Amino acid sequence: MLRFIKDWTLPCAIAVGTTAYLVFYCVPQLDAAGDTLSPIFDRLLPLTVFLTLLVTFCKVDFHLMRPHRWHVGVLAAQLLLVAATVAIILYIEAHPSPLNSPLSPLTSKLHTLNSTLFWEAILTCIIGPAASASPVVVGKLGGNISTMTTYVLISAFFSALLIPTVFPILPPHPSTLLPTPSTLTPQPSTFLSAFLMILQKVSAVLLLPLVLGWLIQRHVKPLQRWVAAQPNLSFYCWAVSLSITTGITVKNIVHSEATLVMLTAIAVGTLLLCAVQFVIGRAIGRKMGEEINAGQALFQKNTALSIWVAYMYLSPVASIGAGCYVLWQNIINSVELWQYKKGR
Repeated sequence: MLRFIKDWTLPCAIAVGTTAYLVFYCVPQLDAAGDTLSPIFDRLLPLTVFLTLLVTFCKVDFHLMRPHRWHVGVLAAQLLLVAATVAIILYIEAHPSPLNSPLSPLTSKLHTLNSTLFWEAILTCIIGPAASASPVVVGKLGGNISTMTTYVLISAFFSALLIPTVFPILPPHPSTLLPTPSTLTPQPSTFLSAFLMILQKVSAVLLLPLVLGWLIQRHVKPLQRWVAAQPNLSFYCWAVSLSITTGITVKNIVHSEATLVMLTAIAVGTLLLCAVQFVIGRAIGRKMGEEINAGQALFQKNTALSIWVAYMYLSPVASIGAGCYVLWQNIINSVELWQYKKGR
């Protein structure tokens, strides 16, 4: 049993998060406990991500952190995918239905809205930066943690530029159909404010552990040696954060106002997108000698930021795409890790 859990840590983490939330959701007697634990887990999630990255950055060779040509290839592929998706959304809005469509004007409008929501959910899973924890998987797969860490930083800056450029182009949704939670920060009014807000959200979790990891390597060498001697520590920290993320994702899906058809379409669409980005990333990396890194760089996304962006600029329904995507990308990661161990 322990061997199975060790080999399939990520699916087990997903199962634990899903089961835990559904138990609290289905058992009314646990409502009070759920209300108490919910804010605790909300605060625990960034802490687990922070610890995951801190442990990883304690092992990074900072002398090798420099831009590589595969970074350019992956960023170019991301930009092309974003441009293609935006073009599809704008085309749907400009051509709501075929000229010979038997749909009534209202039905046609709702059909267009649903199509737009689907593609916007897809867009949030493309435009987001690389996952902050992607160097953890790269390290487990035998890739280069240093160059991957460099890409995560570049990707965060790139997405911070791309998001406030792209999303204002998209058509707004009727607020009566798509209510936005009042607890969210008001949408940024200028490109600069949006850029700084997105960069701040990424940097808060990414830069601090990076700086601390560098300081520990230089000035607290006994701690650095102990961390380096624990090869799976960052991976298990990440598994804990994945379990919490999964619970939050399932909660968002259960409480979503989207129809079952829309939920199914988004789930299938994000699965296909996950596979497409993985294959494209691997193909780019294969040509440049960095297959593992490039594959993870393009397909493993910072879904927490993508969910926030969807709520901020689009709608709660669009955020479901990133919620589904986090499950698919970690299932693919699990298969990768299993194949890597099997081939060793």
